[in-house]
Amino acid sequence: MTSSTSLSLRFSPPPHTLLPSKPRRSLVVAAQTAPPAVEADRLEPRVELRDGFFILKEKFRKGINPQEKVKIESEPMKLFMENGIEELAKKSMEEIDGEKLTKDDIDVRLKWLGLFHRRKHQYGKFMMRLKLPNGVTTSAQTRYLASVIRKYGEDGCADVTTRQNWQIRGVVLPDVPEILKGLASVGLTSLQSGMDNVRNPVGNPIAGIDPDEIVDTRPYTNLLSQFITANSLGNPEFSNLPRKWNVCVVGSHDLYEHPHINDLAYMPANKDGRFGFNLLVGGFFSAKRCEEAIPLDAWVPADDVLPLCGAVLEAFRDLGTRGNRQKTRMMWLIDELGIEGFRAEVEKRMPSGKLERESSEDLVNKKWERRDYFGLHPQKQEGLSYIGLHCPVGRLQADDMDELARLADTYGSGELRLTVEQNIIIPNVDTSKTQALLQEPFLKNRFSPEPSILMKGLVACTGSQFCGQAIIETKLRALKVTEEVERLVAVPKPVRMHWTGCPNTCGQVQVADIGFMGCLTRGDNGKAVEGADVYVGGRVGSDSHIGEIYKKGVPVTDLAPLVAEILVKEFGAVPRVREENED
Repeated sequence: MTSSTSLSLRFSPPPHTLLPSKPRRSLVVAAQTAPPAVEADRLEPRVELRDGFFILKEKFRKGINPQEKVKIESEPMKLFMENGIEELAKKSMEEIDGEKLTKDDIDVRLKWLGLFHRRKHQYGKFMMRLKLPNGVTTSAQTRYLASVIRKYGEDGCADVTTRQNWQIRGVVLPDVPEILKGLASVGLTSLQSGMDNVRNPVGNPIAGIDPDEIVDTRPYTNLLSQFITANSLGNPEFSNLPRKWNVCVVGSHDLYEHPHINDLAYMPANKDGRFGFNLLVGGFFSAKRCEEAIPLDAWVPADDVLPLCGAVLEAFRDLGTRGNRQKTRMMWLIDELGIEGFRAEVEKRMPSGKLERESSEDLVNKKWERRDYFGLHPQKQEGLSYIGLHCPVGRLQADDMDELARLADTYGSGELRLTVEQNIIIPNVDTSKTQALLQEPFLKNRFSPEPSILMKGLVACTGSQFCGQAIIETKLRALKVTEEVERLVAVPKPVRMHWTGCPNTCGQVQVADIGFMGCLTRGDNGKAVEGADVYVGGRVGSDSHIGEIYKKGVPVTDLAPLVAEILVKEFGAVPRVREENED
């Protein structure tokens, strides 16, 4: 098996990045604390390669969590790499539930193939998560996904995720082998997109077409995805991590990529006339803890993006703990080793055994005002434009996907881009066609290039309609509450509002201006009702920080007036009654 640290690729630097650059302070300042004392035996790798797969050593199995036991009992990747899915798909759900091994297959191990059984709300049906590096997809891929979900009727739909990705719903197990072949035929994969794997690599949604971009992130995110999945064939080097792991490559001053909430973020920076990246590590959200990424005090040239990623992943795979699942994300390992101790473990896993210190020549303009990508915008290519469309809370039906594919073919180059805010961009529109595109009926209703000021920043997780962990319904409720708020107040600037159905915070409420985390609370009659803990003050961008609880346990029926109050108090909104009187 090829070592992950043997890979190095040659990239040409962006033309403008080699100009003298004024040194800037690093994006985040790490706390200067003495590294904790770590016993030498703590640095012994906890996994070993056995029969082509990494497995937890017997001496480290005491106190491990149930998911680790499931991995030990049967290697999840064999369902794909050894075609175990073919036999599993032939069994009835009754047969599968009759044996612990096969029950664990559908509830846990199939997540390595991107398949999530909806046992609680849709028994026998699955959500399938794709890999879509940088959020770039094609009309052919979009049509294929539409054809898959269409046959599942009301259960079939698609979501744009907060990692620039597609998730499709309603899938049944007997169809999976053919769906996997269909995905491959259009250049897609769902492999290694769930559980203890690397999630979709995120990049600038207008990469390669943005007149103000620092660097085109697409080559890097594509290579990262190919590296992590071994070109969609399956890569056991990185399929047995202690927990999920997120990565992004920053290419814009806007920080559309949200680097501070990733386990590894590549931040563009020059050093001694060379282009490369400073590195942030450890950002994550969980039910019990949320942390922003911190500097690794390291810089790599562009050619070493893959070796660095491999070195970080190997350090996490080898040394991360596998007990309490709430304490197995990479930041917990960084805490234990100290940032210098963790850096040393990464450094020794680099091909050269060396890792340069962070550069002071950060290329991200920290005073940059984040741009709105909705509507028409000129590309760097003369005569071409891109158009940003609002996709309400990221939910689409098969007909919507077919129509987007048609628009991409008719007016663009057959390409679509997904964003972490769950919206869609059509690039490469000939300027002569823009007015005809704007007149398309599809853009006059839900998928507007000019959404209202509160709708444009609205994000919502799956919610209780399909997710067994969600406490409340989120998508329809987010739309309803926002519509109610818009009737109450006029807002002078965009406000990002995020909804998540449970403390796992897939909706990333902590980085929203206003966030809603689902909970159960007491209504006026004292009975349990759906509610939300309300967060305020989260930020994305160079001055990013995590929001704080504003009010706990608010019944969902009381949210609209509370949000209106917050908007007036914190964001300069004006009550509609007053506004109308002034008119």
